[in-house]
Amino acid sequence: MQFESLGLLGLFASAFISSTVAPGGSEAVLAYLVNQHQIPVVSLVAVATLGNTLGALTTWWLGLWAAAKYPADNLLAGERQRSLRAVRRWGSWALLFSWLPLVGDGLCFAAGWLRVSWISSLCAIFFGKVLRYIAVAYAFI
Repeated sequence: MQFESLGLLGLFASAFISSTVAPGGSEAVLAYLVNQHQIPVVSLVAVATLGNTLGALTTWWLGLWAAAKYPADNLLAGERQRSLRAVRRWGSWALLFSWLPLVGDGLCFAAGWLRVSWISSLCAIFFGKVLRYIAVAYAFI
């Protein structure tokens, strides 16, 4: 039982950190735990998705906080506004790709910065991340 608790806690922490501005490897942690066959896969996917979604929402809130001080158009120039353009064009739908390395954090930050609806952001972030973790878990079953 102790391995299960520590495994789930470690997976949650890894997933949360990987979805903020810090790099992480939650997919590797998930794959390892799936291969151990000691924790139900549904529990692993649920914990990874929860941690990663909460981390992405933290990045969203940081974007909202930054918007109060810095207008989006004046802070970044040229290529660095790619995430802003995507979120402006697609709205919360762009957050279905919040699971992508490097790009995903920018999309979440841009959505907060542009004040995209919190609930629609949550739904899109969650849906994209749960599908990614299901795919990773399925690959290692």
